[in-house]
Amino acid sequence: MENRTITRADLAEAVYEEVGLSRNESSDLVESVLDEISNTLVKGDNVKISSFGSFSIREKGERVGRNPKTGVEVPILPRKVVVFRASHVLKDRINEATGAAQPSAPQGFGQSNYNSSDDNY
Repeated sequence: MENRTITRADLAEAVYEEVGLSRNESSDLVESVLDEISNTLVKGDNVKISSFGSFSIREKGERVGRNPKTGVEVPILPRKVVVFRASHVLKDRINEATGAAQPSAPQGFGQSNYNSSDDNY
């Protein structure tokens, strides 16, 4: 499977082809959606897109890192990071498209421990 990166221009082109807006309107629409997502995250709020996933901000505390070349310890300052969590719908679509094996239920999940052949009264 070949990996490909989709750009803003690719998204705008897809909107143009699918919805039928002009290329400029499609580009403006994509920019508006991305701006709204960005602005919401900057305010510290979460973004949830049904059947796709959710974006949230997580605060990471200060910690000590290490320069891999020199081995010198370096303090890593506290910061905020964006976290994306894919919905189950998106995960399922990805696994179906790639032919990846679906995780099986844990052994005994949904099964009773009762076995009628064990009835020896």
